[in-house]
Amino acid sequence: MISGAGISGISCAIALRKAGIEAVVYEGYDRTADDVGAFLTLAVNALDALRALDFDVRRLGFETPRIRLTSASGRLIGDLPYGRVLRDGAASRTVKRAELYRALREHAARQGVRIEYGKRLTHARDTGDTGDGVVATFADGTTASGDLLIGADGLRSRTRELIDPAAPGVRYSGLVNVGGYARGVPAGGDPGTMHAIFGSRAFFAYAAHAHGEVWWAANLTRAAEPTAAELAMVGEQDWRAELMEVFRRDHGPAVAFIEATDRILAPWTAYDVPVVPRWHRGRMIIIGDAAHATVPSIGQGAAMAIEDAVVLAKCLRDATDFGAAFAAYERLRRERVERVVAQGRRTDGWKTPGPLTRIPRDLIMSLAMKRMARTGHDPNHWIYEHHIDWDEPARQSG
Repeated sequence: MISGAGISGISCAIALRKAGIEAVVYEGYDRTADDVGAFLTLAVNALDALRALDFDVRRLGFETPRIRLTSASGRLIGDLPYGRVLRDGAASRTVKRAELYRALREHAARQGVRIEYGKRLTHARDTGDTGDGVVATFADGTTASGDLLIGADGLRSRTRELIDPAAPGVRYSGLVNVGGYARGVPAGGDPGTMHAIFGSRAFFAYAAHAHGEVWWAANLTRAAEPTAAELAMVGEQDWRAELMEVFRRDHGPAVAFIEATDRILAPWTAYDVPVVPRWHRGRMIIIGDAAHATVPSIGQGAAMAIEDAVVLAKCLRDATDFGAAFAAYERLRRERVERVVAQGRRTDGWKTPGPLTRIPRDLIMSLAMKRMARTGHDPNHWIYEHHIDWDEPARQSG
């Protein structure tokens, strides 16, 4: 059984199916997630992991192999590759989250994966004295049983709580994200480039689709964490007015894109999940955001979830029992994902400097970019060059 039909849950079901293990996915919402979220970038390590699922993402979105960093004054800070291009020429790709959900779900259906909606997990327990399975209870009063329960239930994971009631919860980043799709306004710049503007009061990112749309997102600072109800009380025009005010003194196209956007997407608050000491207990285990959510800054949330799914499926395929598989999975994943979470937190810090630290921030970043250009060394190469070989046996020890 898999709790959660997001990217990690669907990817896990597909990977398990490929490994010869059947799984049913139970989703808390009573509908699909086709209208959830804005867009995300699948870096090359995510594309590599998706290949293990035999999933082709090339019909979605558009390639964004480069990131261009500029300051509020319009000064170029530097260019970064979004990871090295893969051997077949594939590069990091920006896609609408809803379209990725839909395509993954359709791919899962073709593989014979079953998804049940309106099944919000409330409790789970090992079955009887034999402990040879798990019984899950849902909010609608129904139950389901299986050999294992994989919690792919996101930031506020119920499975994480069941495994360890003392487990840490989400950690607020200090940022609220707002975005949209602008039409009828020239984007300028190079196609296939994600532009990142470190503004005087907020961060702004955008990329242009070949069809003419400009996809953009802004990070607004909020010292106190807003509740969902508080965010819902702010009208679209109020968000638009705040964005216009925040960016009106900055050089660049942010104001023009905001003006050319018909609908500002519903805001979402950025969180991460710090170190979770316990990932599994008995026949239950957590993956993806439930175990190690990262802030969106480095575009690795979906990538880590997909990598998790592939690695866990390999471990269950190759291990002699589920205990050995869970232990191997944790050995193979914990150090990497916690390092990514920490890197995301540091990157977020660059977006929210005070007035006195903004100038040294831009100078430090510019010097770092020049050093990278001179040496050819990308300090984040370890993130992007990660490769999972589906055919190679999972390491069960060491």
